[in-house]
Amino acid sequence: MAGEFIETTVDKFVFRVKRDCWYSPSGVWVQPEDGVGRVGVSDFLQQRSGDVAFVDVRPVGTVLAAGDEFASIETMKVDLALDSPVSGVIAVVNNELAGSPELVNEDPYGEGWLALVELSDWEAERRTLLDADQYLEMIRVQALEEMGRT
Repeated sequence: MAGEFIETTVDKFVFRVKRDCWYSPSGVWVQPEDGVGRVGVSDFLQQRSGDVAFVDVRPVGTVLAAGDEFASIETMKVDLALDSPVSGVIAVVNNELAGSPELVNEDPYGEGWLALVELSDWEAERRTLLDADQYLEMIRVQALEEMGRT
């Protein structure tokens, strides 16, 4: 498992980024494999949002264009509408989240994934996403700005 993540520490916060995922600037990740993308929220996004109380993912069969809302998350702090980083069709929804929404906080890159999407235009859309190193730098800068330490 060593080497699977890169991380940055800002003040007392540690933010992990999974290496083999691609990220939207809003903090939604996709991990492509054999034409299907596993989609979820980044560690940074879940930490900023607070404890997840409810997750709602659009149903299986929903056709998505990149940028379409595919899920929403309710926390004690905020209600988030999540935009899909990719185009395709929702093939599987993580039903474990209905009874255990806290999985998004506890394991955002593992058991807390949101959906599997059959990718329709991965090669083109990949170029619009951030790799792990780019995303890590973006969140480091964002976290420093939020703390007033630019």
